[in-house]
Amino acid sequence: MNLYVIRHGLTNCNVEHIYNGRYDEDINEIGIAQAKEASKEVEKLKLDLIICSPLKRTKHTAELINVNKVPIIYDDRILEREVGKLTLKSSKTKFHDTEFYNYYSTEYVEGLETLPELFKRVHSFLDEIKEKYKGKNILLVTHGGVTRAIQFYFEKMPEDGMIKDISGQKNCEIKEYKINNEGT
Repeated sequence: MNLYVIRHGLTNCNVEHIYNGRYDEDINEIGIAQAKEASKEVEKLKLDLIICSPLKRTKHTAELINVNKVPIIYDDRILEREVGKLTLKSSKTKFHDTEFYNYYSTEYVEGLETLPELFKRVHSFLDEIKEKYKGKNILLVTHGGVTRAIQFYFEKMPEDGMIKDISGQKNCEIKEYKINNEGT
């Protein structure tokens, strides 16, 4: 199985360094251009299925990159991380640099999905699709937080749990993961 993962195109919240979480904003003009550019790579992938987060920014990205008219299904399990009270707040804070991307953080923020919760949700989804779509080429259209959870499904978590500077995908960047018959 070839699993491809693309992060949605650029949004205004991305530009302004604002937590958007599940705030349902669309991609901006740059994001549209990024998706159109990424469609050239997606066209070559021989996909069987696209699984997409149901938020506007991912749906719009999926529509633009799906030049081969591959079936698209939507799955809430690859929604962006819920950021609770941080929604539409600046991410340029000490908390962002020291706790938001620390897997072992014990800081409580009302409504914030912890990284262990996010990883459990996404890893459960990956366990299911690797069985259900064995031997298929699947593209996931998702979000920055989810791309990190996917990365650490395949890679070892750093001992300190800090993932901010060693992971993540740029907007409309495509990563490929191979899943063999043993599961990874």
